Amino acid sequence: MYKKKPFFVTFEGIEGSGKSYQSIKLYKNLLKKNISAILTREPGGTKSAEKIRDLILKDYFYAGSKDKFNKLTDTLLYLAARNEHIENKIKPNILKKKVVICDRFVDSTVAYQIYGKGVNKNLIDSVHKHILKGIKPDLTFILKVNISVAMKRIKRRKNKNRYDKFSKNFYSKVQKAFIKISKINKRYIVLDNSKESSDMELIILNKFLQKFAK
Repeated sequence: MYKKKPFFVTFEGIEGSGKSYQSIKLYKNLLKKNISAILTREPGGTKSAEKIRDLILKDYFYAGSKDKFNKLTDTLLYLAARNEHIENKIKPNILKKKVVICDRFVDSTVAYQIYGKGVNKNLIDSVHKHILKGIKPDLTFILKVNISVAMKRIKRRKNKNRYDKFSKNFYSKVQKAFIKISKINKRYIVLDNSKESSDMELIILNKFLQKFAK
């Protein structure tokens, strides 16, 4: 029997890494063990944040248009969605002593916006100082993947958003950023999810339970 307590776990990785699938698996496995948990995602997670998600991820300009949001506009929309998400979902559930499982969080902003797109780090750090208010993950799984495998997985998707349409080089750059980020804190666990294997969900569950039981 596990003691009820707040715990914030995030899943990070490039498109095609399997992080969304594995976050769902962990959520279902925790429910089977009667551990009180919720599953959410970024951008999104609340009605207001999901509306911002639609703006960010859909091809919001007409087909063939060269118009697109400036990278700062794009980043600020992500941060606006995060603020809504923290205030209305993450923080309330942490206060209820639930396990919060989130598909993407601040590390994606660092990897994609700072390393991938060259957005100023000080801008993001400044906004985070106001909206995070001490909330940070207790555990982060970074799923790495062979880039060619990731591209094949993305190609199989029926519904693609514009983040599924980046170049191989861009995904490679972002994945390297995730690996670099993982070296700064012990809360990160990096796992290679290149193979299609049911073992991964058990590995993740066991690593979660080891941290959660402490």
